Amino acid sequence: MRNICFNLYISNHHLPLPYLHCYNFHQFSFFDPKIVQIKGFGRTEVIDNTRNPDFVRKFVLDFFFEEKQNLRFDVYNVDSRSCNISKHDFLGQTFCTLGEIIGSTGGRLERTLSGIPGKKCGVIILTAEELSNCRDIATMQLCANKLDKKDFFGKSDPFLVFYRSNEDGTTVKVDVYDWDRDGRHDFIGEFTTSYRELSRGQNQFNVYEVSCCTVTLLSFKQKYDCASFCWSLIFLCVFQGNPSQPTSLHYMSPYQMNAYAMALKAVGEIIQDYDSDKLFPAYGFGAKLPPDGKISHAFPLNGDGDHPNCVGIEGVLEAYFQSLRTVQLYGPTNFAPVINKVANCAAEITDGSQYFVLLMITDGVISDMVQTKEAVVNAAALPLSIIIVGVGPAEFDAMEELDGDEVRVSSRGRLAERDIVQFVPFRDYVDRSGNQVLSMARLAKDVLAEIPDQLLSFMKSRGIEPRPALSSSPLPELHRHI
Repeated sequence: MRNICFNLYISNHHLPLPYLHCYNFHQFSFFDPKIVQIKGFGRTEVIDNTRNPDFVRKFVLDFFFEEKQNLRFDVYNVDSRSCNISKHDFLGQTFCTLGEIIGSTGGRLERTLSGIPGKKCGVIILTAEELSNCRDIATMQLCANKLDKKDFFGKSDPFLVFYRSNEDGTTVKVDVYDWDRDGRHDFIGEFTTSYRELSRGQNQFNVYEVSCCTVTLLSFKQKYDCASFCWSLIFLCVFQGNPSQPTSLHYMSPYQMNAYAMALKAVGEIIQDYDSDKLFPAYGFGAKLPPDGKISHAFPLNGDGDHPNCVGIEGVLEAYFQSLRTVQLYGPTNFAPVINKVANCAAEITDGSQYFVLLMITDGVISDMVQTKEAVVNAAALPLSIIIVGVGPAEFDAMEELDGDEVRVSSRGRLAERDIVQFVPFRDYVDRSGNQVLSMARLAKDVLAEIPDQLLSFMKSRGIEPRPALSSSPLPELHRHI
């Protein structure tokens, strides 16, 4: 969980005195009918007589990477002092997820307001940042010089007490005491500083006068978490199976999505929020390709080897369904080739600017387990995580072994540097008929819960610290690796 703060700005409004009402809502069912719980979490101040209000009031929400946190923003024109929303004129609304705001370039999301037929309602701009005073953990080392002696027969036994001296925590008050065995510690002096100042480390400004002595900061080390990093999420999905029979897990029913599509949608709708351009390379493996029937373990689902990117998860789903009509899916289930090729791409970008997530959806056992273990061990040293969703009734013991939660994956006497594989059996999340997901939210949460820690473990092992946000762009030349 992380605390996220965001601001709001609205442009091109046609009425004065707008203010914003914000909602957080949760869907309890994936299929119609839906039960939606809506909870208001705040209102902005009222801005007088402007079409382009820049609101000052900030909103703080708890952010969970693995959950889809839906938000709704309603804009009203204030006609009276009434707190009843129905008493004011509705100007427009927009919907998004908290992940979309955080995952947008620079943490800035622009959305068109709608809700009034035939009328342009304007644009809302949302910006988000993580609250550092809720996230940061720091280790400091300080020294003091010429402290006042408070004991008759020896030197002082000093210790420091840190306080937040104002509500927002921007200023830190530090008291210096001489420790006494009886608990009546002697006050030596005090000084004030700030987290921002301390985070600059040892310098001339981190020397503080305390009575007739000085306290100096020697070192400052900050502990980061996943949300501290600017990371670009590259999303790959791979498929294997046989769609020729109505009982197939790939069967395209006019009435419902198949297991592959349901798994892709559940996980993809969460994960796509953290890629600002929403362009995802999507591949299948284990198929005979037209026109000559060549077997491929890495073919673009959209059929375009030069431009394999799909726009959003809906684009990936469309390409998947199209591929089922044009290729002949064919075993065996070889994991190593596609893992190695994605790893080759990840090996070119190890500076922390990109982190890869490979989503593999499969209904078969692993045919090349020895080679796959070797591929996972090698990939564990790269900015890469692997999610495997197993669909169908097959036994997935080998995939459980790759998961590495209990025993770290090894190959030829080498242990994987870190755990990078998360496996979930799709059948644990569907009803007995296999046609309806009991909880899409629980599936996505279980699949994605380990990604932040996996990303952070790589960054820590390489000593990579956060950097300023940069514009995201599609990964260049990815198709040449795949």
